Amino acid sequence: MPTIALARGLNALALYAIAGVLGAAFYFQLAGGDLPCPLCLLQRVAFTALAVGPTLNIRYGPRPAHYGLLLLAAMVGAVLSARQILLHIAPGDPGYGPPLMGLHFYTWAFIAFCCTIAAIGLALQWEGQFTRKEPALQAIPLFVQAAVWAVIGLTALNVLSTFLECGLAVCPENPVAYELLR
Repeated sequence: MPTIALARGLNALALYAIAGVLGAAFYFQLAGGDLPCPLCLLQRVAFTALAVGPTLNIRYGPRPAHYGLLLLAAMVGAVLSARQILLHIAPGDPGYGPPLMGLHFYTWAFIAFCCTIAAIGLALQWEGQFTRKEPALQAIPLFVQAAVWAVIGLTALNVLSTFLECGLAVCPENPVAYELLR
């Protein structure tokens, strides 16, 4: 039967996956000079929002409501990335940004959000996680704490870079430079 420790471990793995996505986007932004467009920034916000459910599960124990928050963030992210796919679906449209393995980042984001929705459906099948009577406030292992802090750190870096890119104004539709570093 599942335990709080196993649930925390699985939620930490989810956070590491989210941190990997945010880290990769940030890497391509800095190393490749590929500044995110406003829809890309909103997709990053959706990925960051995905971290709320697992973080709550780690801190307070698994609850259906936490998975509900995760599901809402994944659905919003899927809609945002589908919107961007549809903007660039016309023949001859090069898309926004360079492709990675033949697909643009927003297409990969759509795939990731859809996979997240499927994973939430699978996680909700594990009813034992909601009926365990273990204390939720056990000591949290370093591996799990590091996952939470990785997402928090990458979120802070993304907020800082967005501020540098857009300043206090509306973000440019097709950004080419950091507005505050000109």
